[in-house]
Amino acid sequence: MARAFNVVIERDAEGYYVASVPELRGCHTQAKSLDTLMNRIREAIELCLEVEGEGEKVSPQEFVGVQRIWIDA
Repeated sequence: MARAFNVVIERDAEGYYVASVPELRGCHTQAKSLDTLMNRIREAIELCLEVEGEGEKVSPQEFVGVQRIWIDA
C-alpha cells in the first residue's frame, strides 16, 4: 500500500539541502543536489518504515503549511 509523507527541505549554511520527515522521528538526510536529496530521503523513509514495523506506529499528519516568523534578537 502506498503512503504519502510530507518532506521538509531546507538549505544549510554550507549549501547542503537537508530533508526531514516530521511524521517519522529521526528520519532525515542531506545532499548537495535536490535530485540526490530526494533519492536519499526516499531511502531514509523506507528504512524508517522497516523500523516502524518492529514497534511504534506512525500517525498520519495533515500538512497545513509553513510559516516564517521573524524575531528581533
